[in-house]
Amino acid sequence: METKQIGNQIVTFHSYNTIIVGAGAAGMNCAVHLCDFMEQKGVKNPKERITVVTAGLGLGASRMSGSDKQTYYKIGTSPDVADSAEEFARSLTAAGCCHGDSALIEAIGSLREFYHLVQAGVPFPTDSSGTFIGYKTDHDPYERATSAGPKTSKFMSECLQEQLKKYGVRIHDKQEVAHLITVGPGESKRIAGIVTVNKRKLGKSNQAINVFLGANIVFAAGGPGELFKTTVYPNGQLGIHGLAFKAGLIGANLTELQFGLASIKFRWNVSGTYMQAIPRIFSTSARGKDERDFLTDFFPSMSKMATNIFLKGYQWPFDPQRIENLKSSLIDVLVFNEIQKGRRVYMDFLKNPIGNNSMDEFDINALEPEAKQYLQKAGALQRTPIERLAHMNTPAIEIYKENGIDLYSEPLEIAVCAQHNNGGFAVDKWWQSNIAHTFIIGEMAGNHGVKRPGGSALNAGQTGGLRAAEYIVNAYGCDMPDYSDNQSEIDRQISEIVNGMDKFELESGLNPKKVFEDIRSRMTASAGHIRELNDAQKALKEALELYKSIQEKGFNSKKPKALIAAIQAGHLALASVGYLKAVVELLKQGSGSRGSHLVLSQDGIQIHPDVIDKATKAPLKFKPENESLRNSILHIEYDEGSPDLFRSNVVELRQAPTERKAFEPAWQDYREGKIYS
Repeated sequence: METKQIGNQIVTFHSYNTIIVGAGAAGMNCAVHLCDFMEQKGVKNPKERITVVTAGLGLGASRMSGSDKQTYYKIGTSPDVADSAEEFARSLTAAGCCHGDSALIEAIGSLREFYHLVQAGVPFPTDSSGTFIGYKTDHDPYERATSAGPKTSKFMSECLQEQLKKYGVRIHDKQEVAHLITVGPGESKRIAGIVTVNKRKLGKSNQAINVFLGANIVFAAGGPGELFKTTVYPNGQLGIHGLAFKAGLIGANLTELQFGLASIKFRWNVSGTYMQAIPRIFSTSARGKDERDFLTDFFPSMSKMATNIFLKGYQWPFDPQRIENLKSSLIDVLVFNEIQKGRRVYMDFLKNPIGNNSMDEFDINALEPEAKQYLQKAGALQRTPIERLAHMNTPAIEIYKENGIDLYSEPLEIAVCAQHNNGGFAVDKWWQSNIAHTFIIGEMAGNHGVKRPGGSALNAGQTGGLRAAEYIVNAYGCDMPDYSDNQSEIDRQISEIVNGMDKFELESGLNPKKVFEDIRSRMTASAGHIRELNDAQKALKEALELYKSIQEKGFNSKKPKALIAAIQAGHLALASVGYLKAVVELLKQGSGSRGSHLVLSQDGIQIHPDVIDKATKAPLKFKPENESLRNSILHIEYDEGSPDLFRSNVVELRQAPTERKAFEPAWQDYREGKIYS
């Protein structure tokens, strides 16, 4: 560690072999594996070569998000149901836009990483024989899912952090990433390090700027949940996508966000047993008056309506292929439709669903077979939803109690929220990006495809961390970085950042809070779960104008907290341009409704006779998916010379390897390190 005076700041420089940006489950796992592999290579003090840099150790989706029983998806461990890596990979790639090689690798690595978590102390349940019990999750043909309860990913992060503590690896906390340092042209380009602002020192001294230089960078900073106004991401989950775009990383599948019903007072997914308990769903006026059981206007019977509420449990993500013929995702549309009218929607666990005059009263025995049999098997035949929920999953009630909401005495306000980003940045089969020595894992990696089984993202983050660590140590080595030939370029970029902070304190500058509001409202309206080409094009134009205005006017943010908000708003504004560019380009290809978003079209399929388009006064219609696009992935790359600041291209899917070598030649390849070539 050394310091250098740059402008009016004393900048602190740190140097490591590998810098992991992000302290969630994926980042922590990668750091642990790096330590393991380095020790195996004979490195005596891995802690001197590895660090974790984070904006907040207790923040982020791994620590602060979940659902009724947050799912971890792995190869099946049932003693009597056969499973294989190829079958697992087929589930990941079933809906398209997912590389076959990485899907197979996630399958192969799933049990290795699952048992790594078990050894780390994550309390996944077993029966008396030691079998890890599974259940069925969304888009899952097998019972591959398991859970340690509502806080599964939190347990993962904490247990892995305890392992990292034993190695003595330093975690640099409260570091807001402000810039990614790049050196070299063309194919020799590298991301040499990151510039951060120490939030603890900001406003207290002139020593708030840190520079972390690394031979290798691993990005594990999560998804940009704060792009959206209606979101279940934890507060402050912004990601660093704008900075990553500007550094030259290529976006992949950015259009494929996942949306679903979630509570909004406390941000939490209401999937699984929350829906399987079959609560009453109703709406009120904005002031909480005039209760309406609005679902009854759209379903022909209590049995059909209640069964679809149940099915939202493991058909939780909004899915345009589950709308027609009164399927479960019609509920998402109806909830959104009701909120668009200025009303508020709630789940009430004290009451069963209430019908209209033409419906029978709620009766568990009258449910359709899938729902009835599940509840019978679970022994969840109690009189009220709260009793059924308590019987099936008491921790699901407790998590709300911990956050000031008592499901025994009050209803739960919900909305259709952005929940996960299946897209992100392009990676190869070692989770390496288009820039050598830079790896992307967790939700930042764009390798989930259009649909994914629930919980498979947690497995992907663990497997990606393992793969990145293995490649770094075995292909790139454990040496410290040497950027002496690039020092002038590094100093120039740091000087620009230090001096550029003056643009955050201009009287005539933009208000960061207002910029955030503009971004979130626009993204929710035009890049959310309902999209339309003309509207998306208009939104892209507006997002471009906002970003250019930021470059010209800067921000009015003299207070230390406002300075951090200005940094965040600046790169989030660029991220929104990239995402909207991807949405527009995909819609131009005629993609139709796929994954977790609906594309409106006047000549499409009718959603429901009573779901009306406000503009035309006719029933709302959507365009079905163009399945021919499943065999490709849309890439987005930052380009200052482009009218939209981004250019796009389409890449074909990489296939899963089919070669199966005999043991002896495979062993030789392993010994000689050829597997990393």
